[in-house]
Amino acid sequence: MSAAMNRAAGPRQTLGLRRFMGRHQSLSILVLAIIVAVALPLVVTLPIISGFGIQKDWVTGFAQAGVFVLLALGLNVVVGFAGLLDLGYAAFFAIGAYTFAYAASGFTGLDFPFWPMLLVGAGVAAIFGVLLGAPTLRLRGDYLAIVTLGFGEIVPVVFNNADTYTNGTNGITGISQPSLYGLAGIYGFGFTNPYLYYITVFVIITLVIMLLYRLQDSRIGRAWVAIREDELAAASMGINTVTTKLLAFAIGASTAGLAGVFYSAKLSSVTPDQFKFDVSFTALAMVVLGGMGNIWGVAAGALIVYELQSQGLKQLDQFMHALNLPAIALGPLVINLSQINYINFQNLLYGLALALMMLLRPEGLFPSRRRRRELHEEPASDELASPDATGERE
Repeated sequence: MSAAMNRAAGPRQTLGLRRFMGRHQSLSILVLAIIVAVALPLVVTLPIISGFGIQKDWVTGFAQAGVFVLLALGLNVVVGFAGLLDLGYAAFFAIGAYTFAYAASGFTGLDFPFWPMLLVGAGVAAIFGVLLGAPTLRLRGDYLAIVTLGFGEIVPVVFNNADTYTNGTNGITGISQPSLYGLAGIYGFGFTNPYLYYITVFVIITLVIMLLYRLQDSRIGRAWVAIREDELAAASMGINTVTTKLLAFAIGASTAGLAGVFYSAKLSSVTPDQFKFDVSFTALAMVVLGGMGNIWGVAAGALIVYELQSQGLKQLDQFMHALNLPAIALGPLVINLSQINYINFQNLLYGLALALMMLLRPEGLFPSRRRRRELHEEPASDELASPDATGERE
């Protein structure tokens, strides 16, 4: 009898934990973020993964991946929540980066601190998000995608040609790094250490995820879902589609602005060619592959896709050569996997990986419940579809 009671207590404890975490959502996000932040630098020391680089290289890559996690989270608001296809998302990324570059570099002689400029960069990007969204509210689907694509192409060209304010093709260099307000001088632990950038971007991501979960569960979040499913029906139910879509553009753009400020501070330089269409495409691929509409899924998908592209494929050549695998004979064809120059096939392998992920997991790696039901909905039974004895359908 005690064994049966123990078996029954297990599900009750699990249910109680889920209820507690559901009531304290921000706390659960914080705890999970701390676990992930501590686990990632430890996981990369495992034998197989360590063959792709030392821990310091991985931590630097994680900090860089955090920029694209922020981009994917912001784009998920526009695409995943509100269903608005934005192909010019890199423009807001550029606006945030150039805002901080202009405010804290030798090019302008200004030296505004990094921490308040995070909010300023997000605010400036949000304003431009509203300016983009306002004239395009009547557009949907492919038409909206084309207009946003045009905006994304215009912004780098403007930065490229406004030599007086952006230094043109040379970009702005010598951007100030974040400051610990004297602590670095005392403890010798400045932002030249990649671990501080890693911690900083994790804190920013955690705060953004908390905010997005609050928005998703709010009236605004439900309005976004209603517009995504059927904009006409949402308008007929009293939802102000104009302000709701503008808010989606603004929040998505502000998140990209945060990413831009951090990105420019980490690299200490920005140039127009860093914000071309491939950035928008990569962010969109991360949203779709991670699981459109699922906040944690998008964040995890962005991290996986970035590390696959930047760390895994670039170090694959060295890793395969170190394995020294024997040659494989396929009839007259002999393939030596240890002698192939994988660097030349990096884009091919990346494209194949994306194609396979979409074929095997069309709903994404970590889909939302709604998305999973949409793509795996069971067909209606014949009994429900067939007419009854009176000739009417049930």
